[in-house]
Amino acid sequence: MDYESIQYSTAGRIATITLNRPERLNAISLRMPGELATAVEQANRDDSVHVIILTGAGRGFCSGYDLVDFAEAPGEQSGSQLGSGNGGTPWDPMADFYGMQQNTERFMSLWRSYKPTIARIHGPAVAGGSDIALCCDIAIMADEAVIGYPPARVWGCPTTAMWVYRLGAEKAKRMLLTGDLIDGKEAERIGLVLESVPLAELDQRVNALAERMAGVPKNQLMMHKLMVNQAYENMGLHNTQMFATLFDGITRHSPEGVWFKQRAEEAGFKQAVAERDSGAPIAADVSRPLSPYHGATD
Repeated sequence: MDYESIQYSTAGRIATITLNRPERLNAISLRMPGELATAVEQANRDDSVHVIILTGAGRGFCSGYDLVDFAEAPGEQSGSQLGSGNGGTPWDPMADFYGMQQNTERFMSLWRSYKPTIARIHGPAVAGGSDIALCCDIAIMADEAVIGYPPARVWGCPTTAMWVYRLGAEKAKRMLLTGDLIDGKEAERIGLVLESVPLAELDQRVNALAERMAGVPKNQLMMHKLMVNQAYENMGLHNTQMFATLFDGITRHSPEGVWFKQRAEEAGFKQAVAERDSGAPIAADVSRPLSPYHGATD
């Protein structure tokens, strides 16, 4: 297969998928979700492969959606319809949902893969990058790496919703109501990832686990994975992801979401992100009451 945004390789019973846009910290391009899903399918069709490792090229795992393309570029872009009053077309929630749901399903190919998937997180796994990492069956981080979903503050909702399934309600809320980043040690402590190890030991630990799994027959791996995954389907995983994907579109077209897009165009996405994540009230001048009765005393 010819891939543009990833690399695919095999060694023995292990396939490795590498997100390969290191100059952008492996930020998600339009092509990447589809190529990722295709690579997972390629590994599933290869009878010699028992286990899949997912990692990133360069110093990052994945920095999320490429905000140079999706936020900083002026005017209407994929994922951002500014509305007819701003010179774009009116936002169509269902068209937005259709596009984002495709990406959600492509990320979830890692979860639904018949063969186990291990995320090797050596650097930032942020925003949509955390979505990808948390779709893997097992995640192992470097102590020095960070993970989180800063767009939970403005301009995003994690469409895969894997935070709640990995952490439970309270810890998931702690992460998503702040948008904080945490390091590998903290991620292990709260149960978000299986293990955190020093960066120098990461390859050894990931490879040892992958090799241990690779000795198990494919049918055994498949049955156990399907059984565990079905428990999450029974908890409503698909429905939760439907709501999360719809909400993601709304976050990008709320008053604050429009502010973020405009600010990224004006000052660059790095400045917009810095202002969003600073802890100061976000775009207070565009905030709206939740209802016409907000603040009423009778």
